[in-house]
Amino acid sequence: MNSSAAGPAAGAERFQPWQEERGRAPVATKIVVAGGFGVGKTTFVGSVSEIEPLTTEAVMTRASEGTDDLAATPEKTTTTVAMDFGRITLDADLVLYLFGTPGQKRFWFMWDDLVRGAIGAVVMADTRRLEDCFPALDYFESCDLPYVVAVNHFEGTAYYEPEDVREALSVPDGIPVLVMDARKRDTVVDALLALVAQALDLTPA
Repeated sequence: MNSSAAGPAAGAERFQPWQEERGRAPVATKIVVAGGFGVGKTTFVGSVSEIEPLTTEAVMTRASEGTDDLAATPEKTTTTVAMDFGRITLDADLVLYLFGTPGQKRFWFMWDDLVRGAIGAVVMADTRRLEDCFPALDYFESCDLPYVVAVNHFEGTAYYEPEDVREALSVPDGIPVLVMDARKRDTVVDALLALVAQALDLTPA
């Protein structure tokens, strides 16, 4: 397994104002980014991370043929084998630590450890293979963790309204479903804000 770090925040780490103020610390929270294989979790984390994101990308070999379905992502040559990690400061008092889960079934045993301590999860979906996100939906429903569904709209694919996706996935009305592009920072931030709001709404007073 080869670990690498890649993303838009290459180079020296940029310090936030709160990091240079003595005696002041923001609220740090943990967010999990989950979904099927090749749905865009690594891209999602890398698009918003203010530090150079940690990725555990391994080159795919013939050993994965017949296990990893590349029909929707024929150009994919690497896969996450442990986790992705990034950090984003939403405002002066809130820092999110993002943990991207591996998507393949053979790595699901890691999810319990990655989810521990998280306030919620972003479940990413690809409309070309919606069934791939059912395991994540079932998992977070079973452990009663707040989540939102973020449909990663890939260029050149048909666009579906959030409510159509909600119906197809049988997502309850109280769960936010939104369409975003994992390559675009502003839409990723919108998904994270929706999750924070959802977690706050579901947290007992």
